[in-house]
Amino acid sequence: MRKSTAMLFAAGALAGLSGVASAAPAPKMPFNTMAELPIVEKHVYDEDANADKVVDDALARAKKNKKLLLIDLGGNWCPDCIILHNLMEVPEMKKFVDAHYEVALVDVGRFDKNAQIGARYGYNTRLKGVPTVLVVDPSTNKVINGDRVFALSTARSQTPQDLADYLARWTDPNPQ
Repeated sequence: MRKSTAMLFAAGALAGLSGVASAAPAPKMPFNTMAELPIVEKHVYDEDANADKVVDDALARAKKNKKLLLIDLGGNWCPDCIILHNLMEVPEMKKFVDAHYEVALVDVGRFDKNAQIGARYGYNTRLKGVPTVLVVDPSTNKVINGDRVFALSTARSQTPQDLADYLARWTDPNPQ
């Protein structure tokens, strides 16, 4: 049985996340390898943005819209970051992400910018890789994927379905 098949969650399963939208299975990706992924956007992160404001605004939207906050810490030089972003723009995935997450893109430069964002959520040391993805429950402002925040730093070596499943697993209040 594929991992994505096992990710079907009961409606209303998110009662433990203080009203965050109901869980849903990961969307089925229309291609099997990252080589098939269309790279539309190569300049993903706004290098001049005020990262604190970007995160604060996304957190406020997440609270208001009862969604999770997804903080994507990365850089425009990083192939794995570009792959993740472009995967999230595939129509099937975009629909899923838009339904469950408010996204904050934060440029970390060459690991020399915006370290305060990671520190806010307990990542006070240099990031182990990018993209670093923090999934935050807006009702508690706590990271819920704490031991897996670096899992997508190898996005190019994963399948599109692996990445879709990863993003879907955090919409379950008891991810494994």
